[in-house]
Amino acid sequence: MELHQLIGGQWVSGRGPELLSTNPAHPDDVVASGRLASGDQVDAAVAAATGAAAAWAARPYHERAQVLLGAAAVLEREGQRYGRELTREEGKTLAEGIGEVLRAAQILRYCAGEADREAGQVFHSPRGGQRILVVHRPVGVVGVITPFNFPIAIPAWKIAPALVHGNTVVWKPAGVVPLLAVRLAQALQEAGLPAGVLNLVIADARTGSRIVEHPDVHAVTFTGSTGVGRAIAATCAQRGAAVQAEMGGKNPAVVLADADLDVAVEQIVLGAFRSTGQKCTATSRLVVQDPVADELLDRLQARLASLVVGDPLDAATGMGPLISDSARATVEDGVQRALHQGASAVVPGRPDLPGHGWFSAPRVLVLPSTELDVWRTELFGPVLSVVRAASVQEAFALAGEGEYGLSAAVFTTDLASALSAVDTLDVGVLHINDESAGADPHVPFGGGRHSSLGPKEQGTASRQFFTKTTTVYLRG
Repeated sequence: MELHQLIGGQWVSGRGPELLSTNPAHPDDVVASGRLASGDQVDAAVAAATGAAAAWAARPYHERAQVLLGAAAVLEREGQRYGRELTREEGKTLAEGIGEVLRAAQILRYCAGEADREAGQVFHSPRGGQRILVVHRPVGVVGVITPFNFPIAIPAWKIAPALVHGNTVVWKPAGVVPLLAVRLAQALQEAGLPAGVLNLVIADARTGSRIVEHPDVHAVTFTGSTGVGRAIAATCAQRGAAVQAEMGGKNPAVVLADADLDVAVEQIVLGAFRSTGQKCTATSRLVVQDPVADELLDRLQARLASLVVGDPLDAATGMGPLISDSARATVEDGVQRALHQGASAVVPGRPDLPGHGWFSAPRVLVLPSTELDVWRTELFGPVLSVVRAASVQEAFALAGEGEYGLSAAVFTTDLASALSAVDTLDVGVLHINDESAGADPHVPFGGGRHSSLGPKEQGTASRQFFTKTTTVYLRG
């Protein structure tokens, strides 16, 4: 497919360098091609969003919601086709690809429901004959910068609330997954989104930084690496723009001695190795109490021996490739460094990996201590690092190490231990007897510590970022 930019309601060719989107399972397979946006096209996109802002904000919530509902219907209609394209472009399994497209539709429908939710607050006034109202208004032009690993779901959960609350958008997706970005923009356009309300610019990082720096962009929402997120936050702070950044994670699963090991093993494998570990909420650390450690590791080894790694379009495949050769190199370098520092591989590399594509074996590494780099550094791949703990308290302490606080999972059949985890673990998302990955559109999503900056995403929390309040003193 030939790629274009969406600027001011028109699909136009990029004026920047050539762009090829290739299949990470078969790198010679070109999924889409075109040219990147130039700097002046980014400026034109911001100008288009600025020009469309007032009219879009003036539309009633229900009219804006109808556009989201229409786009959701398009995604549901095309779910199988778009899911297959997603799998070819990003590398997750076909079931995950189709599921992500349908999840994007679900997000659009949830956000459309904002039209039927409470619109603000009314307070009593200490003065007679007066009421105090708090009303929500759009922020203005929102810059949206999204990652490769969820090429349609993460954009949906940023763009949908931005639009329903009356903002206009300039969106830069990850350059390695441009096709699904085009599909989401096409769905919104088919649903009747006015020209200029959503502008899609497929650009490199340097050109895309113009969105963050542009004086007419009032807020920026970002998902990606911690380093880039902090740089974006610093730039936005200098010019007084709001920022929302979801960044890194090094998420632990804690298996206590009383856990149901059947449940724990299955959920840990899903959390660590689904999507090839390329999730900010993926399980990358495992803390297990001594009495069940050996049995748990034996079960993990047996379970992973049956995990098929291969072409994600094959229904038998349980884990596809990493997104790129550089991503694979980062993972392999991290594993070798851990082994050099004293880790032992319970689940080592596999000789049966395909000879083409950016495949990496699922690894389970037992660490002699938490001083190894792999315990704290996010590899963003199918690597699970394991340490043992003597007590519940030590297990929670080990799980809390490091700078991140996005998600965690705790496996226990003891209510007191589960409640202790709620009180002890400093994370934004906590799963009890469930995998660490996963988010639902009707509840807040985001982390603590260095995993997030700014207001949470999704649920009613999203309104905090995508609107500003006006306090109205109303006297008849």
